[in-house]
Amino acid sequence: DSVVIYGAGPVGLMAALSASIKGASKIMVVDNNEERLALAEKMGAIPINFSKAPAVEQVLELTKGLGADKGCECVGYQCCDKHGKEHSSITMNELVMSVKATGCIGVVGVFVPKDPKSKEPLQQEGHMAFDFGNFWMKGQSIATGQANVKSYNRQLSSLISAGKAIPSQIVSHALSLDDAPDAYKHFDKRDNGWTKIILKPEMKSSNKSAKEKESNMQHSK
Repeated sequence: DSVVIYGAGPVGLMAALSASIKGASKIMVVDNNEERLALAEKMGAIPINFSKAPAVEQVLELTKGLGADKGCECVGYQCCDKHGKEHSSITMNELVMSVKATGCIGVVGVFVPKDPKSKEPLQQEGHMAFDFGNFWMKGQSIATGQANVKSYNRQLSSLISAGKAIPSQIVSHALSLDDAPDAYKHFDKRDNGWTKIILKPEMKSSNKSAKEKESNMQHSK
């Protein structure tokens, strides 16, 4: 089966890796971050940059107008358009258009019951303008919700041991605990080069302000 994945963050990249392990015939990953799309391409996926051309058009062209057999939403309610403006419904509605009739859409990205700080009135209440008409006409199905990750631990560890799954390939930084606040800022802004961060308590900080704070604490003793 072919699969289209919206989002090339850590979740989307792992979805691409999972699809590859499961034997997907064609994997397409949609994003506008070139560095993350390059990682997806290394995993065998076809990168689709929606800032260059509409994602739906690119997916339909790659699938001879049929659409992907399956789709995966790996962004969540904070998805943005090509101008960087948040529109919580973009990925879901584009999946309806880029997945074939009777196809299945898996929603892995986080959607919350309420987002009071959002500028979108619907999003503030945890709602979105979903294209249910086309979804119904195409006879598609949706699966969503949090996964019971413990049920997959043994299977995943076996795949890692066998060298079939290499989740470490998406790790961009290994930092100390003192570097965590800055790391979260970079990750939240989706800055280039920041994909997945590992925090190691035994590491010394590379952050100048953190080092100064530690030095001041030592002098005050």
